[in-house]
Amino acid sequence: MSHSSTMTSSRFSCVASASAPAALRRVSCTAKPMKSLPCRVPNNRAALRQRAPGRVSFVKPLRAKEGAKLPAEDVMPEEVDEGMVRSASQLMKDANDLALFKGMKAFVAGASGGTGKKIVEQLVALGVPVVALVRDKSKASGGLLADGVTLVEGDVYQYQTLPMAMKDCNVVICATGSRPALDPLGPFNVDYQGTKNLVTAALRADVKHFTFVTSIGTDDILFPLNLFWGVLFWKKRAEEVLQRSGLEYTIVRPGGLKDELKKEDSEGQIVMAGPDAYGLPPRKQPGSILREQVAEVCIASLVEPSAANKIVEIVASKDAPKKSLEELFMAVHQ
Repeated sequence: MSHSSTMTSSRFSCVASASAPAALRRVSCTAKPMKSLPCRVPNNRAALRQRAPGRVSFVKPLRAKEGAKLPAEDVMPEEVDEGMVRSASQLMKDANDLALFKGMKAFVAGASGGTGKKIVEQLVALGVPVVALVRDKSKASGGLLADGVTLVEGDVYQYQTLPMAMKDCNVVICATGSRPALDPLGPFNVDYQGTKNLVTAALRADVKHFTFVTSIGTDDILFPLNLFWGVLFWKKRAEEVLQRSGLEYTIVRPGGLKDELKKEDSEGQIVMAGPDAYGLPPRKQPGSILREQVAEVCIASLVEPSAANKIVEIVASKDAPKKSLEELFMAVHQ
C-alpha cells in the first residue's frame, strides 16, 4: 500500500503558487528560534480520559477565542519563500495558527519510511523540533538532515533504545511498518511489539498526544493484506494497546499509499470516515491517498481538539468537496 495530502483547514492555508508541482512543494520558513518547553500532563489515566475536549496547550493558552491576536513577540515566521512544503500542514494562515505548535517537540518513529519522511519535513517547516528514530543514521537523507531534526538510532522492537530518545518530547507520531514479505516475524515484532514499546515509553515520558498510522482493513481479518503474516491483525492489536493506555490518541488508517501523482492523475480532496468504513464489501472501496496528505492529517491531529481519541480512515477523491481538516475530524463521531 502507498499514501500522502493537502491540508485545507480553516486553520490551515496553502502558501504554494498554483504553478508549483502537485508533489510536495518546498517552502523555506525563517523563524525566530523557539525553545522547547515541555508541558507535562500528569500520568493519571482516569484524569486523561475525563479531560475536557480542548487540548492542553504546549506552552500557554494560545487562543482564548477565535481571532484573538498574539503579542508581537509571538509572531514567529518573518518570511515564507514561495516554495515551502505546501503541506507544511498547509502552513497556518496566521501567527495565531502557527502558535498552536509552539512548545511542541515531536518524536517520529518510522522517520526513514515514505510517510515518516513527509511527516518530518512538514513538522520542520512548521518550526517544530523533531527527534527522528532511525535504525541507521548513515542512511538518512533529504528532510531528515534538516536543521531542527535530531537523528537517534534505535529500534522500536528494542525497548531500551526508546526512553532516552523520547525524553522531553510531548507528542509522538508512529509511522512504522514491517516488511512481511521479507520478514515473517515483522508484523509481530514491529507492528505490534514495537508499537507497544512506544506506548510504554510515551507513558513514562508523559506524552500529551500519540498519533498512530495503521491501515484501512485493520478491522477485517479477511482483508487481503493479512495474507502477509497477519500484518493487519497485529496492527489492530497494537491499536487496542494504544486505546487502552490512557494516552490521548488519534489512529489514522489510510487507503493505498501513493508516493506521487502520475501525470494523468489529480490529487483529489481528503475524505475521512470512522473505523471500518472502507474495505471488502459491503464496505466502501478503499481507494488511495498521497503520503503527503497522510502526513498532513497526522500533524493536524496534534492540534485539532476534535481529533482526540478517534480512529479515522482516509482516502483521496477528486469528486469530493473541499473541506478543512477541522471539519473532517468534527464530522467523525465515535
